[in-house]
Amino acid sequence: MRLSRRALLAATTAAASLPSAAAAAERTGNLRTGFERLAADGYSVLDGQKVGIVTNPTGVTRDVRHIVDVMHADKRVNLKAVFGPEHGFRGTAQAGGSEGRYDDPATGLPVYDTYLKSGRPLADIFTASGVDTVLFDIQDAGARFYTYIWTLYDCMEAAQLAGKRFVVLDRPNPVTGRSAQGPVLHMEFSTFVGRRPISQAHGMTVAELARLFNGEFLTTPVPLETVPMTGWKRSAFYDAWGLPWVPPSPNMPTPDTALVYSGTCLFEGTNLSEGRGTTRPFELLGAEGIDRRWAAAANELRLPGVHFREAYFAPTFSKFQGKTVGGVQIHVHDRAAYDPVRTGVALLVTAKKVWSGFAWRSDNWIDKLTGNNRVRTLIDAGTSADEVVADWQRELSAFRRTRREYLLYT
Repeated sequence: MRLSRRALLAATTAAASLPSAAAAAERTGNLRTGFERLAADGYSVLDGQKVGIVTNPTGVTRDVRHIVDVMHADKRVNLKAVFGPEHGFRGTAQAGGSEGRYDDPATGLPVYDTYLKSGRPLADIFTASGVDTVLFDIQDAGARFYTYIWTLYDCMEAAQLAGKRFVVLDRPNPVTGRSAQGPVLHMEFSTFVGRRPISQAHGMTVAELARLFNGEFLTTPVPLETVPMTGWKRSAFYDAWGLPWVPPSPNMPTPDTALVYSGTCLFEGTNLSEGRGTTRPFELLGAEGIDRRWAAAANELRLPGVHFREAYFAPTFSKFQGKTVGGVQIHVHDRAAYDPVRTGVALLVTAKKVWSGFAWRSDNWIDKLTGNNRVRTLIDAGTSADEVVADWQRELSAFRRTRREYLLYT
């Protein structure tokens, strides 16, 4: 542990504490997002700064105005640039795409593309934009392989290289911040769906992750400030807060999707459909030739908080486009008891057991998603789901201890 870094993080976070907004939240008892606190304090954290922001369609107010439009119209903010992640700033691109460089028609601001850019090339973009401070405000989904948190990491690293200040505006983890779950990434499997060794379901907010990245993983910490939420409780799900849900990506339509995603996204690493091209992506799973036996086998495990229904569907795009496939639909009946990663592994184990056509993707994408090759090799060896889960517990316990040092909310 690097105590000097933690001291730095505590100091920089405190610099953005915005006590006036905190007092207001305590009076009302309502959650206030990082942006709400920033605006309520008159944008004092940004005084005298030329500002660029990394954001996407989720960067909205409660009345669903985009914060870029709000800040651009406010003379107290000198907003100079926007930086778009995967899917783009305005959200026009599908998975694996972005919007490129353009001028935003609504504001006239230059929009720069950050997707798949890192290190010096991304630092050069920040330099060319002429900003002093880079803001970050994107709604996360709570899973290691959801790429926005690695856009956060890459932008922090690039901001340090470019000599820029970095400010993170916090939003809720939609599936709570109760605990970390799942395997911890091994560095030999580092990709854009997992840069550094965190668990598959991290149980952190983006501001907490920024503190963790700065304290544990960046070679040289960036000048970091966070604007935390007030009123957020780690045990509550997204619908507790009265915030609008804007899909953070095209296949994350509801908070229910986020609830299952950190487990069922593993089916991207197989020849089964993960439900893309349906109205219930990651809740519907299946393939040609699967029948009721899969749902029956999964229900026999009596996994906490979830039931499985025999289901048939025809994806409109992605795997099995236009074909009717059989499989399961996940029905979570007790969110507090539900463990999405354990459930995802159990579904892989049972699918392989009941369907002779089961196969991993030829590029071993499953290893990139799980962050190691142990899950795949154990399942191939006929290991039970509980034994697979037990295999990662020691590394998970170590990550939980490290994670605890960077949490902002109790």
